[in-house]
Amino acid sequence: MLTNTPFSPPSASNFAAEYDFVFFLLLGLTIFFSVVVGIAVIFFTVRYRQGSKADRSRPIYEDLRLETTWSVIPLLLGLVMFFLGAKVFVDMKVPPKDAQEIFIIGKQWMWHVQHSNGVRENNTLHVPVGKPVKLTMISQDVIHAFYIPAFRVQMHVVPGRYTSMWFTPTKAGKYHLFCSMYCGTQHSEMGGTVVAMEPKAWANWIANGGESVPPMTLEQAGQKLYNNISCNNCHGADDNLRAPSLYGIWGKQRKLSNGTSVVADETYIRESILRPHNRLSSGYGPTMPIYEGKITEQDIPKLLAYIKAIGTPGGVPASSPTSLDAAALNGTGGTMTPFASNAIQYQENLKKRLDATPTTRRGNPAVNAIAAQEEGRQ
Repeated sequence: MLTNTPFSPPSASNFAAEYDFVFFLLLGLTIFFSVVVGIAVIFFTVRYRQGSKADRSRPIYEDLRLETTWSVIPLLLGLVMFFLGAKVFVDMKVPPKDAQEIFIIGKQWMWHVQHSNGVRENNTLHVPVGKPVKLTMISQDVIHAFYIPAFRVQMHVVPGRYTSMWFTPTKAGKYHLFCSMYCGTQHSEMGGTVVAMEPKAWANWIANGGESVPPMTLEQAGQKLYNNISCNNCHGADDNLRAPSLYGIWGKQRKLSNGTSVVADETYIRESILRPHNRLSSGYGPTMPIYEGKITEQDIPKLLAYIKAIGTPGGVPASSPTSLDAAALNGTGGTMTPFASNAIQYQENLKKRLDATPTTRRGNPAVNAIAAQEEGRQ
């Protein structure tokens, strides 16, 4: 029934009220001027129709007052709408410095979520109420769009580069999550749920590893991966003949072999991992292995977190993997198993991983929103 159809989605973020004000103001102005123009058209059509007795002997060709009125009023309204829209746009583009960062990876046809302490989710995003959350997003295949109607936020998720958006949930509850960019045959199934939790409940949830045993943090997983693929064989605490040091480089200027400089941020380090020969550091040749196609997008945030942490106060030390807790590395309470010390062994291990949570749907393999959610209920 129409009475059960909400006029708009729930308002559950800091942007909802501001966004709705601009939207409904624009909608109201559109309806008002459409009605005014429509009534005027009908009035003049009837009054001056062929055969009417309206006086046409002294037609008026110009009226400065009328022309000024219908030019100035729309101009002022247009400037007001531009200001309001620009303010919402800028607010959505500048996240607070203390925002909780979460990585989002879109792929046909599911959303993969990685929290900073290593908790993973598929097609579900848990966030704390009253605390700003920044989503750093990338696509593994085609263009997607991460859309939460109740939060009034949406952003394209693009292969090959990071995009971001932020919000502060204001109301606990479960809200719909969609892909709003057509991305293939199962696009309509690429949905999920955002779970906004009270801060204390969220803190307990994240500390317990979601609904599983506490996993490694992104930094710990990054350190393990860093050593597994033998980054530590060349990149030491100091520059050497084989490779430059990565210790404390995050956010610093890096001088390239072509004489230019670049800031060591997420985009630069990601490209340096996947396609290191594109922008060589000054004084070094194309000797580093190319990891594009050898490691997944799920692995990149781990390496980014580790590289960001080494050499910073409170960060993990740039050392061998034995400095990490054995139980944390293995996901068990047992003894530490030996690490693979080279990239070849890592590739063998990679074949055994089940990061994508394969599922079946109607007897056929499927990795999508519906299948993943059904698997989660079992």
